[in-house]
Amino acid sequence: MKAFEKFQRFLILILTSVGFFYGGYYFGKSGYIFELRKNPPKIEVRNQYPVNSEVDFALFWEVWDLVSSEYLERPVDPQKMIYGAISGMVSSLGDPYTSYLPPTVNEAVSDALNGSYQGIGAELGIREGQLIIVSPIDGSPAKAVGLRAGDKILEIEDRSTLGMTISEAVSLIRGNAGTKITLTMQTDNQDSRKVEITRGVITIASVTWEDKGDGTAYIRINRFGGETNNEWSKVVTDITINMNQLDAVIVDVRGNPGGYLQSSIFIAEEFFNNKPVVYQESATGEQKAYDAKRPGGFQDVPGVFVLVDGGSASASEILAAALKDNIGATLIGEKTFGKGTIQDAQDFEDGSGVHITVAKWLTPKKVWVHDIGIEPDIAVERSDEDYNNNVDPQLDKALELAKGL
Repeated sequence: MKAFEKFQRFLILILTSVGFFYGGYYFGKSGYIFELRKNPPKIEVRNQYPVNSEVDFALFWEVWDLVSSEYLERPVDPQKMIYGAISGMVSSLGDPYTSYLPPTVNEAVSDALNGSYQGIGAELGIREGQLIIVSPIDGSPAKAVGLRAGDKILEIEDRSTLGMTISEAVSLIRGNAGTKITLTMQTDNQDSRKVEITRGVITIASVTWEDKGDGTAYIRINRFGGETNNEWSKVVTDITINMNQLDAVIVDVRGNPGGYLQSSIFIAEEFFNNKPVVYQESATGEQKAYDAKRPGGFQDVPGVFVLVDGGSASASEILAAALKDNIGATLIGEKTFGKGTIQDAQDFEDGSGVHITVAKWLTPKKVWVHDIGIEPDIAVERSDEDYNNNVDPQLDKALELAKGL
């Protein structure tokens, strides 16, 4: 019996040594150092990149055990607690664009970028700590009930949005088509109002176009998603085939909350070549230029106009700034949203994901527009009355200038 016990201890020692060796090798290569201390036992995890810090997980596990054993409505869901812990960790950074997305929310966000999901059809954001509508999507239930870019969401089903993250709000607002949700909204400094919205299936093309006559093509970009490049290329081909004369192109990114960086670069390349579309600046201040490299079909068009408003964000602002700085395109409308950061998206095996702010983006003139936005060259407001009567003075101004070329 003693011989067997000795063998057990020997085997545990060997396995522990092997585990520490390979674990140490992996985390050492990743920039982490583990330390095991005695009296009292404590594991310290220090991340060498970019800074050293000591983390004591004892409190985490103490609270975990306390909640698991003492919470009134037991048993608790450990997976839900893990997701909540990770969400809290990420949200503690204080960056509304860095967020952890549980599987259902991550799926919904991915579906939205690919053009089909169930919900109200509105992009959400946070400005000065307040949850807002960045933009309602054309043809969506949100648009149908009159939600506008910049509207504040004060409550979701009587639950205050104060301190709520975007991912939390998305998980509450998304739902099956045909179901209803009530939001408490506020436009500017007006009185709050409750709005009941019936969720729907949101399926939209990211790029559409119209021949406005007199050699003017109008192109609407709703988002920069997974199919945007292909849809854009098809629209360019259609315009080339169907329009005998092309004197002006109006690009409409109003209410477009952005999407993939590469799509904004791809579309900008249609208008110019061998010039920077955007600069990416890392945490260390290193800047990388993304230049237009492919030969585009609109590089000889005399007039280019871009329609923008407070719902034009991220990739929309990248495109607008690139066209303005490189070919002198005229921006018409209202000041853009002002989102000047780039997120890296990582998906995990359980279906969850994380979006982490990894860099700034700068205009071709190396201006950071974050929280500032881009001022239009020609300011034209679109009032509530204009929306209600389907009048579009911003587009009318672009058409007027296009015809004057």
